[in-house]
Amino acid sequence: MEFFKIKRDIPFMRHAVILNVISVVTFLAAVFFLGTKGLHWSVEFTGGTLMELHYPHAADQEKIRTTLRGIGYEAPEVTGFGTAQSVLLRLPIVNGQDQAGTSSRVFGAVCASEQGTPKVTQVTTDKGEQVNRTSCLNAAGQETVSLQRVEFVGPAVGKELAQNGLNALLMVVIGVIIYLSVRFEWKFAVSAIIANLHDVVIILGFFAFFEWEFSLTVLAAILAVLGYSVNESVVIFDRIREMFRKQRKMTVPEVIDHAITSTISRTIITHGSTQIMVLSMLLFGGHALHYFAMALTIGICFGIYSSVFVAAALAMWLGVKREDLIKPVKEKDETDGAVV
Repeated sequence: MEFFKIKRDIPFMRHAVILNVISVVTFLAAVFFLGTKGLHWSVEFTGGTLMELHYPHAADQEKIRTTLRGIGYEAPEVTGFGTAQSVLLRLPIVNGQDQAGTSSRVFGAVCASEQGTPKVTQVTTDKGEQVNRTSCLNAAGQETVSLQRVEFVGPAVGKELAQNGLNALLMVVIGVIIYLSVRFEWKFAVSAIIANLHDVVIILGFFAFFEWEFSLTVLAAILAVLGYSVNESVVIFDRIREMFRKQRKMTVPEVIDHAITSTISRTIITHGSTQIMVLSMLLFGGHALHYFAMALTIGICFGIYSSVFVAAALAMWLGVKREDLIKPVKEKDETDGAVV
């Protein structure tokens, strides 16, 4: 399906040098910010306590931050969670404090700021189960805030998650190299993996520069971007191989330009429809999906750029030619078919 068809090829490779200089500058800027600022790791990687609070009214997040600073948390993370009444607290490990009592100490401080007293009551869940619920009641017996859930991640678990995430990233990279080497040719494999790593580093650079939280969901988005970018590169490489078979008089840059131009409509349809879904998550998904959708948005935009301008140009500069993708036809021996 095509929305439109471009009759005249766009000379992408004529501007390959300029466009790749822009890519190199962007890449180096991302590496610089990663080296100077680093990633803002979530408690899933560093270890800490995650608490969800629910208020009967819109929560005053700045008041909660002030309360947490008063009990020793220098930079507490307080964010909305779904609605204005729900708040998510991410509390890092503080040296000298007993982590086992973190939730009780924090909830006690928040409850005191609401001029109430913590109380544990039994409530019935939707499944009919009796569970304990920690609430804060004021002098009139009204609930001012309740503790919905508490999760604790130890530093050892956080390091393990970080290592597993790095291993997953390396396995994807190795798998992509093997797949493209088998399906196409090593020059395409090298070009694609450089372009894909270019996307990953730029996403990480954005998160480092803006000090966005890097969590497991962001890591999942990066792995998804890798697969998405590889898919775009495969489509373009496949069209290049097809053009080498059909257009034997074209030069290599002309073949690449024709292949990219002929896939533009497909690129707009697939990436546009995906971005619409990602944008809905970004705008309406709340804090839980915000950075996941942000990473996907950056990855989709740079994935198109790298597949068209980086991967294809690198393949051209590495010297890809018709003979690399098409086996030469063996000339028929004059003695074939001779009758003895």
